[in-house]
Order: sequence, then C-alpha cells, then structure tokens
Amino acid sequence: AGMRFFLQYAGCFFAFFSTGFLIASTWTDCWMVNADDSLEVSTKCRGLWWECVTNVFDGIQTCDEYDSIFAEHPVKLVLTRAMMITADLLAGFGFLFLVLGLDCVKFLPDEPLIKLRICLVSGVMLLIAGLPGITGSVWYAVDVYVERSSLVFHNVFLGIQYKFGWSCWLGMAGSLGCFLSGALLTCCMYLVRETSSGRLHSAYSLRKGYSSAGTIVTNVHLPSSQTATAKMYAVDTRV
Repeated sequence: AGMRFFLQYAGCFFAFFSTGFLIASTWTDCWMVNADDSLEVSTKCRGLWWECVTNVFDGIQTCDEYDSIFAEHPVKLVLTRAMMITADLLAGFGFLFLVLGLDCVKFLPDEPLIKLRICLVSGVMLLIAGLPGITGSVWYAVDVYVERSSLVFHNVFLGIQYKFGWSCWLGMAGSLGCFLSGALLTCCMYLVRETSSGRLHSAYSLRKGYSSAGTIVTNVHLPSSQTATAKMYAVDTRV
C-alpha cells in the first residue's frame, strides 16, 4: 500500500507540472527569440499565435497577433499548433482522471481495484500526451536551428535571425514529464495491481472458507430436524 501511495502522488506531482508546462508553452510568445540581441535595442519573440517586441530599456512590450487560423500559415506553425493543443487536452484529462483515482479523494472509496484502473487509464493518457508534445516541440526547435544554420552557411543576413526560446523548452520539459508520470502510473502501478489483486483474492478465499466452516459448525450444533433417537430421548426425559 505504501508503494502504491508513493507512485500515485509522484505521478500526480509530475502530471500537474507537466500539464502546466504544456499549456504555458502553447499559449506563450517565445518559441523563437532573436539570436542577435546584443546588436538590438529590443527583444523579439515569436509564438504560435502572436509575435511580441520588448524594449530592453523601458520594458514596454508590443504584440501583434497573426492572421486568422483560417489564413495560410507555414506548415511548421500549423502542425505545431495542432500537436500542442492535442497534448494539452490529453494531459489535462489524464491529470483529472488521476485526481479521481487517488486514494485520498472520496470517489468510489469501496472500490480500490476500480481506482487502480483509473490510475492506469490516466497513465496511458499521459503517455499518449507526451508523444505529440515532444514531437511538436523538438520538430519546431530543429526547424528553427536548420533554418538559421542554412542562412549562416550561405552567408545570408536578413537583419534578424532566430533561435528557439524558453516556450519551446517548456514544451519539451512538459512532454518528458508526461512520459515520466505515465511510466510511473502504468508500468509500476501494474506490478502493484497484480500484488494487490492476489492479496484481495487470497483474503476473499480465506473469508469464504471461514464462512463455510461457520455454516457447517452451526448446522452441526443446531440441527434443523431431530432424528428418531433424539425424539425417543426427549420422551424418556419428560417421563
């Protein structure tokens, strides 16, 4: 039981922060940051939904939203949006299921095996959530690096060159956290479930045996019908 509690709370800890990191990375504006900031008086960041410019002297930030989602956008941007939103939804639902499966939550308190299965389902959802999250984050980062390297290789200078920023790092960290939380709730919890199931089955068999033995003893000491000898004995006693 102690190991099960530890796995549940450790998985909940990683799932909470991983879900927060994924949501924060999706809706923040620093997936790409200008690499030549030493020559600039402002910091330029690009996110999945808007681009922001921050003055390094007074800290004033100005953001411009991209065109409508129905407009034509680069494939990198569209696919990263889709994968990150998918990861956010899966991680969010996985975390909610995990909260319901915790032993400290008063949900199905008399069904420990069902709560274990809920934890296993949440672990699978977190594992699946990590896949689109890490794919979108790493692919976006690699694409930015390849684009910058190709410009440097061909001696092309466009005024501003970008590198991947902290939002992209958050996406990677959240995805790895989902993998870790999912592994704790599936692989490790599966072993605990097998042990718990065996103990519950043994306890049930033992309790059933005690019940059967009690019934036999009761039937021996309290017969439902008297035999002929017993009746004769009762008559002789009365006489």
